[in-house]
Amino acid sequence: MKFKIVLIAFLFSVAFISAQTKKWTLQECVAYAVDNNLTIEQFELDLETVKIEKSDAIGDFLPGLNASSSVAGQTGLSFDPTTNQAVTTTIFTATGGLSSNVTLFDGLRNVHRLNRAKMNAISSQYRLDDLKDDIRLNVAVAYLNVLSNKESLRVFQAQYSFTKQDLIRTEELVDAGVVPRGDLLELEATAANQEQQIVNSENAILIARINLAQLLQITDYENFDIVDESFDIPPSEVLTNSPKTIYEKALTFRNDIKFSELNVELAKKDLQISKGALLPTIGAFFNYNTRYSSQERFDVTTQEFFRESFKDQLWINDGISYGAQLSIPIFNGFGVKNNIKRSKINIDRANIQLEQEKLALETTVNQAYVDVKNLSKAYEAAGKTVAARRLAYEYSKERFDVGLMNSFDFSQAQARVDDAEAQLIRTKYDYIFRLKVLEFYFGMPISLD
Repeated sequence: MKFKIVLIAFLFSVAFISAQTKKWTLQECVAYAVDNNLTIEQFELDLETVKIEKSDAIGDFLPGLNASSSVAGQTGLSFDPTTNQAVTTTIFTATGGLSSNVTLFDGLRNVHRLNRAKMNAISSQYRLDDLKDDIRLNVAVAYLNVLSNKESLRVFQAQYSFTKQDLIRTEELVDAGVVPRGDLLELEATAANQEQQIVNSENAILIARINLAQLLQITDYENFDIVDESFDIPPSEVLTNSPKTIYEKALTFRNDIKFSELNVELAKKDLQISKGALLPTIGAFFNYNTRYSSQERFDVTTQEFFRESFKDQLWINDGISYGAQLSIPIFNGFGVKNNIKRSKINIDRANIQLEQEKLALETTVNQAYVDVKNLSKAYEAAGKTVAARRLAYEYSKERFDVGLMNSFDFSQAQARVDDAEAQLIRTKYDYIFRLKVLEFYFGMPISLD
C-alpha cells in the first residue's frame, strides 16, 4: 500500500514538473492565443448580440398579443361597467381582455431590417475572423523574436567559449615570453565584452518571452518557454507570383476586405429602410373584452333584484372589435428626408473606407514583396560576409598564435566576426518573418515547416 502511495506521488510530481516545463511550438502558441484572447471573447459577445438583433427583426413580422385585467372597488357615485349607468353604492368590478395587432405593410422596412440583421451577423463574423488573423500574425512575430534572440545567445556563447580557449593559450605564451602581457589584457577585455553580450542577449530573450506570453494571456512568465530549435529559410513558392497576383488573391479571402464590403451593403440597406418611411403603413388589430360587476339588477318581470354569477357575466358582457389602420406620412419636419440624406452619405463613407482598405492591402502586399526580395539578397550577402569574416579570423588567429599580430588587431578581427554573425541572424529572421507575411496574404497558414 505504501509503495502504491509513493508511486502515485512520484508520478504526480513528474507530471507536475513536466507541465511546468512545457515548451510551446508556434502552432500551439497561435491556437492558444486565439482560444484565450480577451478581445476575441468580447468580439464573440458582440456577435451573439448581433444574432439577437436578427431575432428582433423576425419578431417584427409576428402579431403582438397582450392580455389585460383589472379589479376595483368603488363607493359613492360611479358607473357600472356592465350597463354604463351611474350608481350610488359600493360595487366591485372586474375587467379583462385580449388585444392583438400586426403590421401588414410598412414600406418593406421589416423585410429590409431582417436582411440587414442577417448581413450584420456575417459582417461581425468577418470582424471577429480579422481580429484572429491579426493575433496569429502578432504571435508569429513575437515567436520569431524569441527564436532570433535565442540563436544570437547560442552564437555569443560559442564565441565566448573560443575566446576562453584563446585566453588559455595566450596566457601560456605570455608566461613563455612569446607575446607581451598587453595581448592577454586585450583578450580579457574581449572576453568581458562577450560576457556582457551574453547577459544582454539573455535579457532580450526574457523580454521577448514575456511579450509572447502576454499575447497568450499567460502570466507565469518564469515557466513559459518555446521549443528550443533553429530554423533555416523555409522553401516557398509564393515568390513565383507577382505582387498583383498576390494582392488580387488576398482580395478574395481577406476578412478585413469582406468586412468593409459588407459595410457598404449595410449602408445601402439602411438607405432602403429610410426610404420605406415615405410609404404608407397598414396594420390590423383584434380586441376581445369582458367585464363583471357586483351591482344588482332589477327584473321588471319578477319585480325582484338579482345578480348574474361571475361566470355568466363574463359570457354576457364580452365583446369583440377588429379592423385595419392606414397611416400615410404627409409631413414630419424633414425627418425622413434628412434620414435618407444621412444614409446616402454613409454609403459614400463606406465606399471610401473600402477603397482605403484595398489601398492599404495593396501597399502592404507590395511592401512585403519588396522586403522579401531585398532581405533575400541581404541574407545571401550576410552569409558571404560571415564566411569571409571567419576566414579572415582564422588567418588572423594563425598570425596571432605565432606572434605576428598584436592582440588589438586580433580582437578587432574577432569583433568583425561577431558583428557579421549577429547581422546574419537578424537578417535571417527578418527574412523568415517577411516571407511568412507574404504567404499569409496569399492565403497560406502560418507555419515554420
